[in-house]
Amino acid sequence: MPSTSLSERKATTAKLANARQMVSLLHSQFKSGSIDSPYWAERLDDLGRLLEQISEDWLAGDHHVRLAALYEVSRALGSSLDLETVLNQVMDAIIELTGAERGFLMLVNHEANLAVKVARNLDKQQLDDDEFSISHSVISMVMEEGQAVVTTNASDDPRFADQASVITHGLRSIQCVPLRIRGDIIGVIYVDNRVRAGVFDKDDLDILMTFATQAAMAIENARLFTMTDESLARRVEELSMLQEIDQQLNETLDFGKTMSITLEWATQVTGADNGAIALINLDEGNTQVVAQIGNTPADATSLLSIESVNADAGHLAVPIQREGRVIGVITLDREDHEPFSFEAQDMVLRLADHAAIAIENARLYQVVKQANEAKSEFVSVMTHELRIPMTSIKGYAEMLGLVGELTEQQQSFIEIIQNNVIRMSHQVSDLSDISRIESGRLKIEIEDDINLAESIDQVVQTLRQEIEAREHTLNMTVPEDLPTIQADPQRVIQIITNLLSNAYKYTPNGGIITVSASCAGGYVWCEVTDTGIGMTEEDIAHLFNKFWRARDQHVLDQPGTGLGLTITKNLVEMQGGKLTVQSKKGEGSTFAFALPVSS
Repeated sequence: MPSTSLSERKATTAKLANARQMVSLLHSQFKSGSIDSPYWAERLDDLGRLLEQISEDWLAGDHHVRLAALYEVSRALGSSLDLETVLNQVMDAIIELTGAERGFLMLVNHEANLAVKVARNLDKQQLDDDEFSISHSVISMVMEEGQAVVTTNASDDPRFADQASVITHGLRSIQCVPLRIRGDIIGVIYVDNRVRAGVFDKDDLDILMTFATQAAMAIENARLFTMTDESLARRVEELSMLQEIDQQLNETLDFGKTMSITLEWATQVTGADNGAIALINLDEGNTQVVAQIGNTPADATSLLSIESVNADAGHLAVPIQREGRVIGVITLDREDHEPFSFEAQDMVLRLADHAAIAIENARLYQVVKQANEAKSEFVSVMTHELRIPMTSIKGYAEMLGLVGELTEQQQSFIEIIQNNVIRMSHQVSDLSDISRIESGRLKIEIEDDINLAESIDQVVQTLRQEIEAREHTLNMTVPEDLPTIQADPQRVIQIITNLLSNAYKYTPNGGIITVSASCAGGYVWCEVTDTGIGMTEEDIAHLFNKFWRARDQHVLDQPGTGLGLTITKNLVEMQGGKLTVQSKKGEGSTFAFALPVSS
């Protein structure tokens, strides 16, 4: 009942009490046979008006209850943006509001057809497919005309009585309203009662239409959220996939492997059965297939002039472009001849963009690699050819003293020739070593039980004359019980020679050079410390670069190629060791290398 004041409720109660007394009096007079007809005609009119008022109050109260129920269920619709949850909420609310025997919620799908999303009975239980006996005529009318429909008895309604579904299933009370968003119908709500007629009226239809407006909004919001969420998830998945692809492509500069990785991903993301990558060979002016999976598509090399995606039934061709020019094409096909989706086409197009960079890098790497190989081959040939005349020059310089007595000046000239031949020999050896290191052809012959102390002593004896000529003080701290090491003995001597040579060359005359050795952590360490010119942090950062030499004038005055430390570092690491350097400008440097102790 609607809300009323206390006085109104008291007045109604009094009227009801009078009505009961009146009925009781009428009953008594009827039994006694003494009825006052005019009097009772007036009283019965009063009773009719009272009943009419009570009926109106009852209907108003029922409408109030429905509006309250509509408010509650409508408020619940905003509690979720999950489409499945919202559809179930809408369906439960429909059953609650209408009291229908069955309810169906249908939405327009991508093919513009209505599809049942939720179907429930009065007990809110899901209906089976064999219970989907509904009036398609009613639904079609709502979809075509966009107007709500209510029929109290479809079997007697001239609009639907002769329809097969109504006759076959004996349909009675039916309501159907459109779900409309921004003027477009996105679906319908259909409720019915197959047993009873007159279950629904216009007021029921108004309530359902009001609810349908709010339900359509809630469904559309959930659909948009779901589409956005799914789109975001697909985008994140796609970005993760592209990140993985980039990682794999960047892990290799091998041209063939780059092609294989690109094609494998292309077939995987599109579900293609066959695929190929064809590239333009700019040097030779032709095209060639560089990777394939399954049967190579027939037009793999004939589509290299395309500048956009070419797709038809079961076939896809995507250009690989770099700096505005087509450098190749990815071609794919499906044996079932089904077309590739737009998403698949876009993904392969993005993959081609990512692959183009990796392909170009691999190509450049191949060019650089070939250039390096050519350079290494050139250096190898030239070092070999230079050794022949140097040997001849050295030999004839030594023989000059045998053909007659030489003046002091002539002897000085011969010594200059011999010293420069030795210098050239060192330079040629350095070039040969760095070439073989870069090409991987430098051989290291590891031996066990190499005595580092003996190697140090051998180098010191060889260089002692140079050290003394510069008036340096040489200190030795090498324990007699030093463990033996695993190393190439000739390369160990080369390492010590390079470090000790640098120490005496880059230390002004009268400096102190200290050679020490120790054992720690499974390695034997050898340190060469000087009191020379030292280096800045910037110098140390470039120290092991090929051909690099510090700009200090004292350094530039010393002979050298800038390869010695580069070679030394590689030789140490190739024997499983490590090399460190500490230096301070104007105070000197300490170079230390470590090689593993013999097992």
